[in-house]
Amino acid sequence: MARLSLTFACGDYDRTRAIEEGTIRPDGIELTYLRLPVEETFFRMMRHREFEVAEMSLSTYVLSLQADPAPFVALPVFTSRMFRHGSLYCHADAGISGPEDLRGKVVGTPEFQLTAGVWARGILADRHGVPVDSVRYVTGGQERPGRIEKAGVDLGGIEVSRAPEGRTLSAMLAEGEIDALCTPRIPSPFAARDARVRRVFPDVVAAEKEYFAATGIFPIMHVVVLRRDVYEKHPWVAQSLYKAMLQAKQQAFANLYDSSALRFMLPWLNQDLEQATALLGEDYWSYGLDANVETLATFLRYHHDQGLSRRLWRPDELFAPESTESFVI
Repeated sequence: MARLSLTFACGDYDRTRAIEEGTIRPDGIELTYLRLPVEETFFRMMRHREFEVAEMSLSTYVLSLQADPAPFVALPVFTSRMFRHGSLYCHADAGISGPEDLRGKVVGTPEFQLTAGVWARGILADRHGVPVDSVRYVTGGQERPGRIEKAGVDLGGIEVSRAPEGRTLSAMLAEGEIDALCTPRIPSPFAARDARVRRVFPDVVAAEKEYFAATGIFPIMHVVVLRRDVYEKHPWVAQSLYKAMLQAKQQAFANLYDSSALRFMLPWLNQDLEQATALLGEDYWSYGLDANVETLATFLRYHHDQGLSRRLWRPDELFAPESTESFVI
């Protein structure tokens, strides 16, 4: 019997490497893996439905659920997780000595609906006294002008404007035209060690460790989605892909903890991994619904409170049930 041919657009990750290389093959599926930048994958999948399977921003996916019918069905596979305190940058002369000083400021963000921004704004509101509507937002291209929201948003009373034509957020930050920038990518002035730009949290690692100790949350950024037409025709694909991706993630974790030769160019990779598991737990990059209910519920609350969701979704409503229920021997 022929295997079902599907195209999977995803980033370049250790946790999906075995899927890309074909050393782990989903049951009954022949995958063509397209290694693409995340922004390109999200745009092409959201706008044109080009792939049968794709990595997708968690926020963009939740936005897509408001369509009738919803175009995608997600798997509880979290290709990207990241604390986002380090995603906040400010101009050195903006009068910002800590996150609480962002109240009343003008903050750039490439798109309001970016998952990194949802997390950052939620954390600022919950833990640092910066309500979402206490900030004015400017959207646009970070390094090249002209970026637009990949999904339509209706934010009610939150003030959002577009960057001036031809201007980038990185240049506006460096020149003091905006006070701060919330972005998943490191802005070019900061990378170039421009003294005019610094992080809002002076000690990012300490702030993120404190956040985890207080909340137990390791933020989820991306999920994997199936196009709905594929899922409805072949519902077994959800469990098949989930099982394979779980195996690939487990294999990547085992490969990471190898002291014979460092897998990545980080001199204290093994020690950093030991510290991470001591602080976050052995399965800190967990897949599946049960281990991530609180993290997902917090994100969904932020998404709703920020005007991005018309209703408050439950974590169990996000995923194909075939990928959250397993047989027991």
